[in-house]
Amino acid sequence: MFSDLSLLSLLIWLPIVGGFAVLATGADKNPGLARLISLVVTVLTFLLSIPLFTSFDTTTASMQFVEKASWISSFNIHYHLGVDGISMPLILLTTFTTILVVAAGWDVIKVKTAQYMGAFLIMEGLMVGVFAALDSVLFYVFWEAMLIPMFIIIGIWGGPNRVYATIKFFLYTFLGSVFMLVALIYMFTQSGSFGILDFHQMPLSIEEQIYIFLAFLIAFAVKVPMWPVHTWLPDAHVEAPTGGSVILAAIMLKMGAYGFLRFSLPITPGASAELDWLVILLSLIAVVYIGFVALAQSDMKKLIAYSSISHMGFVTLGLFVAFSIYENTGSYQGAALGIEGAMVQMISHGFVSGALFLCVGVLYDRMHSREISAYGGVANTMPIFAGFAVLFAMANVGLPGTSGFVGEFMVILAAVKSNFWIAFLAATTLIIGAAYTLWMIKRVIFGEVANDSVGKLQDLNRREYWILGSLAVLVILLGVWPNPLLEVMHATVDNLVTHIADPKI
Repeated sequence: MFSDLSLLSLLIWLPIVGGFAVLATGADKNPGLARLISLVVTVLTFLLSIPLFTSFDTTTASMQFVEKASWISSFNIHYHLGVDGISMPLILLTTFTTILVVAAGWDVIKVKTAQYMGAFLIMEGLMVGVFAALDSVLFYVFWEAMLIPMFIIIGIWGGPNRVYATIKFFLYTFLGSVFMLVALIYMFTQSGSFGILDFHQMPLSIEEQIYIFLAFLIAFAVKVPMWPVHTWLPDAHVEAPTGGSVILAAIMLKMGAYGFLRFSLPITPGASAELDWLVILLSLIAVVYIGFVALAQSDMKKLIAYSSISHMGFVTLGLFVAFSIYENTGSYQGAALGIEGAMVQMISHGFVSGALFLCVGVLYDRMHSREISAYGGVANTMPIFAGFAVLFAMANVGLPGTSGFVGEFMVILAAVKSNFWIAFLAATTLIIGAAYTLWMIKRVIFGEVANDSVGKLQDLNRREYWILGSLAVLVILLGVWPNPLLEVMHATVDNLVTHIADPKI
């Protein structure tokens, strides 16, 4: 029913067209109109994305809501869209998060309001396109195009070192993607198609798989980001405005992990099995080493940025420990547990990291400082804010009953089935994460009022309350009832595991 209405195309192009409509209102001529159009478009886009979930068939691994039309016929390139149990939750996360970003910048962005809102709307459509594209050229166009609005957002509304941060962000992500493009072109020469699903069926030798896998690894590792190509992220987060940090953490980091799921695992299962140790090693370094780096930070945004790198290490660990599980035990169920745990961690991290950056934004809007030392005793003047901040901190730690616990527990459980020491090292994040998160909360939220500036702070207004409140509900809901999300993934993940069991060599 909904596929006949071109629902995915609507979700892609409605915010893009809406973004250009917002730009047409002028830079600062009609800021109220720009905000209103942006909010209406993002809310409408989210409401239109809900049928992806309510009408989704959880019993099949086939692509749903499929649209296909010839685009560049001479190269067999198509405008081909579709979603499965991996991509659909990420599209919902994107459409929901963009509403919060627009609302968060409502009163804060006072210069070039239309350009700010328009950039986020256009980026929303491009990000949905990344998750919905089933043609690799279309995927690559969306993948690269979304760098432009983020480049502009950081470069115009960012901090003092925004130019350095934007150039570093762009160069890292763009150069990494070049390797992916080379791999896509090679597979086209071998198959005569740019279709991602056609690539899944390609018979490739182990040598071909290894080269293609390494090309994908470079592209997706930068986007996650994995150690040691992670250094662009803290700079980008620190300099980005609050909305930019939220989109970076909640959505853009997930695109690297999505690339592994859509390209690396199904196209090069043999190479993924051969080189799983490499990704597991890099993931463990991110989980442990980057966690200690986070512990040394004095800037709240930088601490949360390093925390994101550590938590995304759990995602890549879950994806690739699945190969180790199957090699060691032959268990389909154990392999699926690792991949599903990684997916739950991706969604949870989108909620929790986005919420933490929004909390930092609330404080920064009032005191214009992100330094932990500038605060102390915030709970005395902002008790409602303090309650939300502590909840999201507990979710970041992985407290049972919050979304942060579910994904980490599933990945650690899967790691135990693979190797005890992998699981042991992964589990140290529960200690390290608690250390840096609670250290920040203790110094910022609790204790006596540190100075007059903290003493004059006003608690959350209605807009901020609803933004943080909606995320709090989702964090708790996913923590106590993850089954609806898991049911969506089961058939797709089971189908993916068959590629692990039967590599195409």
